[in-house]
Amino acid sequence: MIACHDNLTGISTAIEATFPKTKQQLCIVHQIRNSTKYVPFKDRKQVCADLKNIYGAVNLDDAEYAKEAFREKWDSKYPAIMKSWDENWSELTTAFEYPKEIRKIIYTTNAVEGFHRMMRKFTKNRTIFPTDDSIRKAVYLSVCQITKKWTMPVYDWGMIYSQIMIYFEDRFSASRLA
Repeated sequence: MIACHDNLTGISTAIEATFPKTKQQLCIVHQIRNSTKYVPFKDRKQVCADLKNIYGAVNLDDAEYAKEAFREKWDSKYPAIMKSWDENWSELTTAFEYPKEIRKIIYTTNAVEGFHRMMRKFTKNRTIFPTDDSIRKAVYLSVCQITKKWTMPVYDWGMIYSQIMIYFEDRFSASRLA
């Protein structure tokens, strides 16, 4: 329903081709990292605070206002930041179509990246798999170990799920809900 990704080349096109109804949201954390890559340490804290005014805005109008305020303040010093935000604006602002309950779970890919990092930890020493089944078994056992550490559910998941059901009502069938 919603795909949050880090803007790898071609990923938007692939998602659109495979799942045409899917809304796409770029990972805000990746966008910030990309934005501050060339900002000296002395300015980084203030630049990040001003960027937070954009992605943390209450609605799209406020985000656009904050973006223009950021541009006025920083564009002469760091023009590449707003160039990147402008180029990616439509996919950076998908979250504003939804209430805050949904926004907080779709603005970043960190949870997926954490899972991948733990998966690599379990599989990095196994370089040879004699059969496809051995690969499946290694992945399965890794997932079992990783999920043992997941003790905290997503905060307020019931509210989030109900909001998703409202926004994507046409994509939920009665048989799935029973």
